[in-house]
Amino acid sequence: MPQLQTSRVARLEARISQDLKRRLEYAAFLRGATLTEFVVQSAREAAVRTIRENEVLTLSERASAAFAELLLNPPRPNKKAMAAAKRYKAKLGKDLVSE
Repeated sequence: MPQLQTSRVARLEARISQDLKRRLEYAAFLRGATLTEFVVQSAREAAVRTIRENEVLTLSERASAAFAELLLNPPRPNKKAMAAAKRYKAKLGKDLVSE
C-alpha cells in the first residue's frame, strides 16, 4: 500500500480486544500495509461510504424518470395548496408591514 502524503496533525486512539487487534494486523499484512496505514485507510473508506449513503439520494431509473417528469410538468396545485399559498402570502404581507 502506498504511503499517503498528508500532514498528520491529529491523533486517534482506540481500545480494542486482542482478538480484533490480531485480525487487523493480519488484514494489514495481507494488504502489505502497516497496522496504522490499514486502520486509517479502512476508516477513511468507511467514512466516505457512510457519508455517501446518508447524503446522496440514488433513484432507480423508473423513480428518476418520474421525478424528472414532475419537475418538467408539475401538476396544477389543488385546493389545499392554493389555500396554504394564500395564508402564506397573507402572513408574509403582515410581516412586511410590521417591520
